[in-house]
Amino acid sequence: MIKGLYEAHLPVRNLEVSISFYESLGLKLYKRGNDIAFFWIKENESWLGLWEGTEYKVNYHPSLRHIAFQVSLHDLENAIHWLNQKGISARKDFGMEPIVFPELAHAAVYFNDPDGNSLELIAQLPVGLPSEKKVYLSEWKKQIQASSLHKG
Repeated sequence: MIKGLYEAHLPVRNLEVSISFYESLGLKLYKRGNDIAFFWIKENESWLGLWEGTEYKVNYHPSLRHIAFQVSLHDLENAIHWLNQKGISARKDFGMEPIVFPELAHAAVYFNDPDGNSLELIAQLPVGLPSEKKVYLSEWKKQIQASSLHKG
């Protein structure tokens, strides 16, 4: 029945500023109205709607103003540098590399759009770790390599 997520929406203060920001991330503008713009995330499969209005003033909560974009692990490894080249800073807790959420077997980098909406670049990992402690991606790689050496 359900095959995926087709659309999500975020509130923005200034549509022009937001259009430029999301285009800088590589999203393709599909349709624009007076107070709304739609971007393809993956053409004909999923899109993001941006709505200009006062709703961007609602205090941030992940259930209201958060979008995660799936990327390859290779792209995620370069994500902070890629964002910096666009004048976008990853959140401070990410330091210089993505963080791994071991029990969920994914790694991510979080950053904000111009209106404080939480955006995430996320990559699925081939294997998790038996830990609940978040680690940097380089540490995860060391732990995976060490556990592989002990098995062999």
